[in-house]
Amino acid sequence: MARIKNPEVDLRLKYKKVIEFTLVLSLLLCIFMFQAFKKFEHEKTDSNIEVQKIQAEEIPQTQQEKLPPPPSRPAIPIESESEDIPEDATMEETDIDFDEVPPPPPPPPDDGQIQFIPYDEPPHPIGGFTAIQKKLKYPEIARKAGIEGTVIIYAKINTQGIVINTKVVKPLGNSGCNEAAIKAIKQVRWKPAMQRDKPVTVWVSVPVKFKLR
Repeated sequence: MARIKNPEVDLRLKYKKVIEFTLVLSLLLCIFMFQAFKKFEHEKTDSNIEVQKIQAEEIPQTQQEKLPPPPSRPAIPIESESEDIPEDATMEETDIDFDEVPPPPPPPPDDGQIQFIPYDEPPHPIGGFTAIQKKLKYPEIARKAGIEGTVIIYAKINTQGIVINTKVVKPLGNSGCNEAAIKAIKQVRWKPAMQRDKPVTVWVSVPVKFKLR
């Protein structure tokens, strides 16, 4: 037995009417909103704003400097066939002997500068450093002032064991101790430094002590 639907509760029959009703209701609501809030305030703008005019300045045109032309290549000398050229104007042929040994350079001047020369055995005074202390004479000024200390002297010893040059490295005031130390070092004979069984001239540091008894 087939069921019979009540047309009053059938949603399919009322679907079109519901859509039309909702569209009309939404349209009326939009119109009401526009009419209710059509007036609104906005910020006032200042119409008295001064507009600064920008003046365009003409940029001066610069001229590109022209670089000088490159120098011309030197001309290649060509032997002239003219007989009018004197013989003095021509270059004479020179012979270079590449087998000839050039002379040795001159030795550097002795300007008193300390130069290190390698050696196998250093120089030392004959009799030891006590021989230098025995030759030392205490300056009277330093003795009265009670000055004590050590003077370091750089001495240059030649191949004969003679002091040929000195330089004070660590002085001991101006009491005459520096001069007394140099004098004592020069009075002592030295054994020269040896390099490959040959004596050489070298610099050596010599300390000299000043001590009152």
